[in-house]
Amino acid sequence: MAISRVIGCISAKGGVGKTTSAINLAAALHVFGKDVILVDANLTTPNVGVYLGVPIAPVTLHDVLRGKKDARDAVFQHRHGFKVLPASISVKDAKKVDPNKLDFVLKDIDGHSDFIILDGSPGLTKEALAVVKASNEVIIVTNPEMPAVTDALKTIKICRELKKEVLGVLVTKTNAKNADMPLKDIENILDVPVMGIIPEDRAVKFAVANKEPVVHNYPKSPAAVQYKKLAAELLNIKYSERIEPLNTGSFFDSILKWLGFKD
Repeated sequence: MAISRVIGCISAKGGVGKTTSAINLAAALHVFGKDVILVDANLTTPNVGVYLGVPIAPVTLHDVLRGKKDARDAVFQHRHGFKVLPASISVKDAKKVDPNKLDFVLKDIDGHSDFIILDGSPGLTKEALAVVKASNEVIIVTNPEMPAVTDALKTIKICRELKKEVLGVLVTKTNAKNADMPLKDIENILDVPVMGIIPEDRAVKFAVANKEPVVHNYPKSPAAVQYKKLAAELLNIKYSERIEPLNTGSFFDSILKWLGFKD
C-alpha cells in the first residue's frame, strides 16, 4: 500500500488564515487530480466543517479518538471531490479526547489517499504539538507582521526539535498598501523559504460566506491562483493561470450562488 504524504498546516498565532489555507490547499491538490483527505485536527475549536457548511457531522474525529468509530467511517466526500474527516464542535466532546492518539488515528487512513492535510489548532499547546507529531511534513502559516513572524519562529524551532521537515512558510493576507514585512526579512528571520504568498483578497471572504473553498468559488481570483501554485509546487509541476479581478459588484450574486440559484 502506498504511503500518504501527511502535511500539517501549523501556526502559533490564531487568525492568520491557517484553516482557510488548509481547506484550499486540499481543494487545490484535488484540482490536480490527487486524492486528498482534509483532517480537522483542531479538537478544541474546529472550524473546517463550519467553513464548508457542514458544522455537524454524524461521525467525527472525536468519536474516533474515543474508540467509538473507525477513522474511515468518519471520512466523507465533499461535493468538490476532496475528502474531509471533521471534528466535533461540541464543548463536551473536546474534554473527552486525548490529542496524542491522533497519530494512531492517521495510521488507519494512511495509504488511502495521496495526501492527508491536517488543520491544527493555533498555539503551542499539547493539542497543537500532537498535530506536529502526527505530521511527516509541515507548512508554517503566518502573516507579514512581526508578532506573527516571531510566533512562527518558535513553531519552526519546535518542529525541528521534533525532527519534522518544514517545507516552508506560507505568508497570508499580504497587501502592498500595508506596512508588510519584506519577504526577504521573513525568510532571514525564520531561516525557512517562503513557499507561498496569499494576498489579502475579498474573494476569500465571499467564498467563506458561500461556504466554499475560494479555489472553486472564485477559481481565477488572486488568492485561488496562489493556492493552486502552492499545490503545484508540492507536486513539483509547473502551473500558470491568468488572474482575474473579483467582480465586487456581485454580493447579491454571491447570495444567489449560496442558495443554489446561480453557478
